[in-house]
Amino acid sequence: MREIIGPLVAIIIGIFMVILDGTAVNVALPKLMEEFKLTDLSLIQWTVTGYALAQAAVIPLAGWLSDRFGAKKIFLISVGLFTIGSGLCALSNSVEVLIICRVLQGLGGGVVIPIAMAFIYRLAPPDKVGQVMGMMGIPILLAPALGPVLGGWLVEKATWEWIFLLNLPVGVVGILIGIRSLPNIARQSVPGLDILGIILAPIAFAALVYGVTEGGSIDPVTHKSQWTSTEALAGMIGGAVALVLFIIVELRRQNPLLELRVFRSGNFSRGIIVQWISQMAMFGTMFLVPLFLQQAQGYSPIKTGLLMLPQALASGFFMPIGGKLSDKFGARPLVLAGMTITTVAALLLSNITADSSDMAIMLPLAMLGAGMGLFMMPLNTHLMQSAPQNLVGRVTSLTNATQQVVMSFAVAGLTTLSASRFNDLVIQKGPPTPETAVAYQADAFGYTFSILVYVAIVGGILGFLLSRPKQQPSEGGQVPEFQMMH
Repeated sequence: MREIIGPLVAIIIGIFMVILDGTAVNVALPKLMEEFKLTDLSLIQWTVTGYALAQAAVIPLAGWLSDRFGAKKIFLISVGLFTIGSGLCALSNSVEVLIICRVLQGLGGGVVIPIAMAFIYRLAPPDKVGQVMGMMGIPILLAPALGPVLGGWLVEKATWEWIFLLNLPVGVVGILIGIRSLPNIARQSVPGLDILGIILAPIAFAALVYGVTEGGSIDPVTHKSQWTSTEALAGMIGGAVALVLFIIVELRRQNPLLELRVFRSGNFSRGIIVQWISQMAMFGTMFLVPLFLQQAQGYSPIKTGLLMLPQALASGFFMPIGGKLSDKFGARPLVLAGMTITTVAALLLSNITADSSDMAIMLPLAMLGAGMGLFMMPLNTHLMQSAPQNLVGRVTSLTNATQQVVMSFAVAGLTTLSASRFNDLVIQKGPPTPETAVAYQADAFGYTFSILVYVAIVGGILGFLLSRPKQQPSEGGQVPEFQMMH
């Protein structure tokens, strides 16, 4: 265990920086709207969505790049590109430039997490995989919740540019530690790059998110959603066609960009759907709650971040516990317990009103952090153990790519639900006054989380169907659970 401490520190720094930046921006969105003189979320939300989609576009390359050029080299280059992208974000003088720089930043940080997970999985002792993954998982859940605290403090005490400038020294330190401590994992012979897959995947994901975003926007004249508009239909239809073509291409290739054949394992398929559902709840909360607290409750950015701190503390406390328990009991009991807690948290959030106390907000957020911390890394370990050992690098690319896509859909979809609910209230009860606008926003927020309650219930049911993967042999051995046939 002692020999992996150095690599673990370097990897945690990289992961923490990339994920922290993803949610630190959320609490700054109202300030960015004011800075760039915007009146609604439709454009500024692309600073979040564009970042996630850029990550989704390059994550599938993680396995191929690490096999071809070496995991250590690609990890360090990725952290470096992310750090450079952060500096460019701080220099942005318009929202359009900021979105472009966020995309560049996402392209740099996209492969950090899948390579890091494959790195640690290979370095960890076989009987300590869950424990080590639990340690690495702390920043994965801690960073998203700490992001609003740090972002709120920087926006209120300094300027929004410091959210990105802070990454510069952290990135440099992470690279220096990585150069000294990360081992050189042997390269593998790899086939030619799947160019068609690289083209189709980002087109499909970006077009679908664009279609959802445009469809949920409200026409200022008719006050109706734009689901039948040319832009929305073009995005959704074009994205669906590109997605179908991508799946066909990947299934027919002997060495695809994303190894979709792993879905032949029912255990893997059920596990990844549970993962998607949990990520909808987590990332949806990270995006919606800061907006609600600042726009409906009138809280300052720093107070907003502090109210979200219990989520960070709870996830950080339960993450190593979940990792250690998974080595003994497997993922299923932890998924069931965690999804139950998550469902109750979503139910409590759905009852939030404009008059709710701080404790009424912090309690469900803490419960959400506890639930996620309990089962997130056991579920990741379960997914890797459900796949052939020689495909672990490709499986982490698949799970992390789909995570970013799910995050994009969660942000776009939940924003759409909230905006549509607000618009319905305007039609039913009349245009909002300064007094009723807060009540409308609280109602729309609660309605959106009521949808997540049902989604979380489905996740719990699927979690009950998980079975513990059979013990797999060391890397290069035969895989007993199912064979990956080409």
